[in-house]
Amino acid sequence: MIEIPTDLPAELVPLSWLIGVWEGTGVIDYKIGDESVSREFGQRVSFSHDGLPYLNYNSYTWLLDDERTPLVAESGYWRLNRALGEGDPGPAMLPGTGPRPFADAESVESLRNDDGGFDLQVSVVHPGGVSELYLGQVKGPRVDLSTDAVMRTAGAKEYAAATRLYGLVDNHLLWAWDIAALGQDLRTHASGRLGKVD
Repeated sequence: MIEIPTDLPAELVPLSWLIGVWEGTGVIDYKIGDESVSREFGQRVSFSHDGLPYLNYNSYTWLLDDERTPLVAESGYWRLNRALGEGDPGPAMLPGTGPRPFADAESVESLRNDDGGFDLQVSVVHPGGVSELYLGQVKGPRVDLSTDAVMRTAGAKEYAAATRLYGLVDNHLLWAWDIAALGQDLRTHASGRLGKVD
C-alpha cells in the first residue's frame, strides 16, 4: 500500500510511491566487444523531500563479495518537468515572487501529458565526472527515462547515453538501466530488485 505523507508538496504526489529507503540486490551484465562484465551487487536507494517540489535521490552500491567492496554512488533530483514561473525560487538563491504554482491536486492534474502520465526531469551526478539529464514520464507506479544530455569532465570515462526504467511490482522497486559507454551502442547494463526498509 502506498501512503502519501501529509506534508508532501502537491507536485510530488505522482512520485510519492518512490519516497523512502529501498535496499536489495542486482546484477551487472554489460558486454564490451567480445567480453562480458557480470557481477552481483547490493544497493541502497533513498528518495526524500525537503518541502520543495522535487525528490532528493541517493544511491550507493557495493559488490557482493567477501569485502562488500564499494562500487559506485550517485545523487540527484527528480521533479515534474514544467516551466518555472515567478513563484518558483531561482535562479541560484533568488526567492520566488508571489505564490508557488501547482500547490494543490487540481492544478497538478493540469500537468498530465497526452499519455495520461506526468513528464519528468531527472538530474543525476556521478562522482567520476559524469552528469546526466534525463527526460521521461511517470505513469502510475512506472517511470521511463532517457538521457537528454550527458556531460563529462575531461578525465571521465566515455559515456554517451542511457535509459532507465523503474516500477513498483509486488511492493518491490524494480529497475533496469541500459547504457551506451566505452564505445558500445545502447545495451543492457544493470538491473535490481529493492525492498522498502524505511
